[in-house]
Amino acid sequence: MHICFLTNEYPKTGFAHGGIGSFVKTISQELVKNNIKVTVIGINYTPNYEELIEDGVNIYRLKKSNIKGLIWYFNSNAIQSKIREIHKREPIDIIETSELGLAFINNINKIKYIIRLHGGHHFFSEAENRPTEWKKVWQEKRSFKNADAILAVSEYVTESTKKIIDLKKKKVTVIYNPIDTIRFYQSDSNKIEKHTLLFVGTIIEKKGIRQLVQSLGYLVDDYPDIQLKIAGRNGNIPGTKTPYLPILEKEITEKIKKHITFLGSIPNFQIPSLIEKAQICCYPSHMEAMPLAWLEALAMGKVFLGSTTGPGPEAVQDGITGFLVNPHDPKAIANKIKYIFENYDQAIKMGIEARKRVINEFDVTVLCKKNIEFYTSISEK
Repeated sequence: MHICFLTNEYPKTGFAHGGIGSFVKTISQELVKNNIKVTVIGINYTPNYEELIEDGVNIYRLKKSNIKGLIWYFNSNAIQSKIREIHKREPIDIIETSELGLAFINNINKIKYIIRLHGGHHFFSEAENRPTEWKKVWQEKRSFKNADAILAVSEYVTESTKKIIDLKKKKVTVIYNPIDTIRFYQSDSNKIEKHTLLFVGTIIEKKGIRQLVQSLGYLVDDYPDIQLKIAGRNGNIPGTKTPYLPILEKEITEKIKKHITFLGSIPNFQIPSLIEKAQICCYPSHMEAMPLAWLEALAMGKVFLGSTTGPGPEAVQDGITGFLVNPHDPKAIANKIKYIFENYDQAIKMGIEARKRVINEFDVTVLCKKNIEFYTSISEK
């Protein structure tokens, strides 16, 4: 079987990438181990063409068009041409991409096309209560029309997407995001830095970082040594090129300033050692599809604080494998952090249960088999 992923986010050293890139890399490497041929096609981070094999995965990073107004057209044509070239040489069985990925891709006979719901434009516009962009709305609807089958990374993103976009009664199969539980190992409690909070994610409103920063105002008097470490790239306000960081910086008062450290964008391979040192991993996102960053922390058996919104209850069993809180309420976040500090022995036990659950339900070896079964069932239709 030959699987081809379409994404511009496949991880490349020295460049930031999102959750989709991490997902594709994790599942691709495991598929290769199961004797599945994997190809990844996308537009390069840099203005040149690259072709390489990495961990058995064939990666094609195409040169980005610089023709203003028609970038989308020439980039799509380049991807389509590369698909045809590869398909003639080594027939492709499945092409998989995210919500917008099939908008300008012409179907080729005998190839099946799959969209995996990672949280598209409709989904996050609705979740963040912001207007949709008509171009992306049109592209997303067009993309779904080209799909032979649909996967989703959570039940929540499935039901939410169905409510806001007509999937014409297409069946949606849910397979959770996979985690490499060897790379994200059981952390060593002896390496914990007391009263250290860790946030990993893009610095943007929907990640809950503003409310987390505000929560420090309720904590620093009781815990004068508390530290919040923020690891992630600076994001823009959705639909604009306006950086979000200045908005966040306005919330950093003199009282809490010395308690916050911005680490910038951290390569994913360095994240485990960062997670290991934190006493609590705090990721109070307003909305996610199925957050890989959460699962990575849970896989390491860390004390974890997430949010009650979206798929939070799917990723974390509140009071069993971690803690969930209203991400819009800074005081509630602070109270939960205080509770964890004061009941840390109980919280550590939850971390142990969290890793057990990730191994059973989110481990890449388990979920890779489910993906292969799904691909096989679709390719045989």
